Amino acid sequence: MSRNMLILLLFIGVVLIFVGMMNLFYTPPSYQQYGGQQPGNMYPDDFETSPSSPSTSDIINEFDSNGEMIYYTGFNEGGQRISFQGGPRWLSVHGGSCVSCHGVDGKGGVPIMMGTAVPPDITYEALTAEAHVEDEHEAHPVYTDETIKTAIKQGIDPSGDRLDYTMPRWDMSEKDLNDLIEYLKTL
Repeated sequence: MSRNMLILLLFIGVVLIFVGMMNLFYTPPSYQQYGGQQPGNMYPDDFETSPSSPSTSDIINEFDSNGEMIYYTGFNEGGQRISFQGGPRWLSVHGGSCVSCHGVDGKGGVPIMMGTAVPPDITYEALTAEAHVEDEHEAHPVYTDETIKTAIKQGIDPSGDRLDYTMPRWDMSEKDLNDLIEYLKTL
């Protein structure tokens, strides 16, 4: 390799290091409204809400029951993260819970992030209603508390068929399962 080529490569390397270092010390003016944090960092302390952004009063951080806490956070009242198998990859990477796919009201209906699966309505009323015997695959019996537990833990519907692979298989205690089902009854 010629001397000129080495000097050129060294110069390019120094420029790339310099450009990378600039990112450590420079915050674009458009991010300064967020307290210097880039969008995507959830609610910095000095974040001021606008009429179109969520206010801190819209953020649920106190829960009336263990079931509600599990539904919203994926943690139980003992502070233990509920482990799971399967589900969308982002759930393992970024965390999440029932609300991440089925929504605040439990009615689902919107394709999950980075996928095409449309989560179903998991309100207790919808799961146990006679009219809920058909899903996108075939007819199945209505859910009972026990078959809801089987769906949550094993990903199997009341007729014994596997649910979509995007449904995580949650490893919950019997108490946590019962509390979650009680919460689904309130949706």
